[in-house]
Amino acid sequence: MFNKASLLAFTLLSCLLIAACAAKKEFKETLDTEKPWLEQLAQLPPYPDLNNLISLTVQTSADYQHAVDPESISIGDDGVVRFTLVSRSSAGAMNINYEGIRCETNERKLYAIGRDDKTWSKPRISEWQSLVFVKQFYAQRELSRNLLCPDKYPVKSKEEAINILKAGKNPAIFRFVR
Repeated sequence: MFNKASLLAFTLLSCLLIAACAAKKEFKETLDTEKPWLEQLAQLPPYPDLNNLISLTVQTSADYQHAVDPESISIGDDGVVRFTLVSRSSAGAMNINYEGIRCETNERKLYAIGRDDKTWSKPRISEWQSLVFVKQFYAQRELSRNLLCPDKYPVKSKEEAINILKAGKNPAIFRFVR
């Protein structure tokens, strides 16, 4: 059925194919996907006008009212959505923070804290924190999961973010309603 010459040719061809496959790099290794992430420098926005805020509905935070300053919203090339968040307790205490959400990793970073004299101060700790494990980040989790980071990608523009905040929902995110 096979002669020696065809058997030898088949064996040689098989060895060459195996050697070629072993030497070939995986396709994944030829792509430039392993670049380290670099965070952009954050520019502080003007202090927020408290009459120009967009209210944020946060279901699990009954003791606080939250709102975002639309003028402070920016979407960086680094995948971070930055904004000023104003939180007011039921007792009237108010916190004003300039923050960022890194959509890809579902993390939050505090860049600046608003003071009573309408200036910004630098926080003692300004590092990325997971939104999953810290109970107090109700508003940030809502912004990340359901409004500004559909499928872990940031919204495309400031205008889109403002429209989503005003509507109270992101049309790209499907949510069950009870």
